[in-house]
Amino acid sequence: MFSFSSQGSFSRTETFLKRMLKGDMFVALEAYAREGVAALASATPVDSGVTAASWNYEIQRTGSSYTIVWTNSHVIDGRPIVIMLQYGHGTGTGGYVQGRDFINPAIRPVFDRIADKVWKAVTSA
Repeated sequence: MFSFSSQGSFSRTETFLKRMLKGDMFVALEAYAREGVAALASATPVDSGVTAASWNYEIQRTGSSYTIVWTNSHVIDGRPIVIMLQYGHGTGTGGYVQGRDFINPAIRPVFDRIADKVWKAVTSA
């Protein structure tokens, strides 16, 4: 046989669970998504400025999971320019242009702020 008892109120727990159910914690994702776009745009190597200006985002919800997807729409001849800048690419004359990791350092602070906010929301309930 198993039994337990408790004293006090579960109101804080119930309030937290209701907020999680409504998705209140995820409202801030829009601001973080825009912040990510700004960070990526400012870190993107600039020649014409088109690639830096081509960042955008989508917030996707699948069941109880939310995802921010940052996109870059600058494509030339079917090749996404941001990928070529990040990872490098061959040239038409047989050379190679070394890539430069600018995406990860630019977006990491945004990820850190999201993680901090989620942690505070979970632990302050």
